[in-house]
Amino acid sequence: MSSFGERLRSLRLEHNMTQEELANCFGLHKTRISQYELGKRQADDEMKTKLANYFNVSLDYIMGKSDIKQSAEQILNDSNTTIALHSDETSLDYSDLSDEAKKEVQDFIEYVRHKYNK
Repeated sequence: MSSFGERLRSLRLEHNMTQEELANCFGLHKTRISQYELGKRQADDEMKTKLANYFNVSLDYIMGKSDIKQSAEQILNDSNTTIALHSDETSLDYSDLSDEAKKEVQDFIEYVRHKYNK
């Protein structure tokens, strides 16, 4: 799994942002973002949450604990996911996920089916 710094850098680059641009969004100096990305400094929980919200990813994803970008709440709020969960066949594309992430998604789908199909 990736580290927080690696994930932050990847998300920043996906959004075509410089360290300075990202830092400005949070009232920080660009060296703080650089330190986070290089693992020389750890963001506190509040900053990790703010960054996850900014990039619209789960806290577990930005911290490198999961390869699934969306939180459970985001997945449930996605109308396509809702349709897939209520159909007999789930047609999700797992091709870009690691085996561990695939298992997490499958477990989550089973949990939701069990909880909401009583």
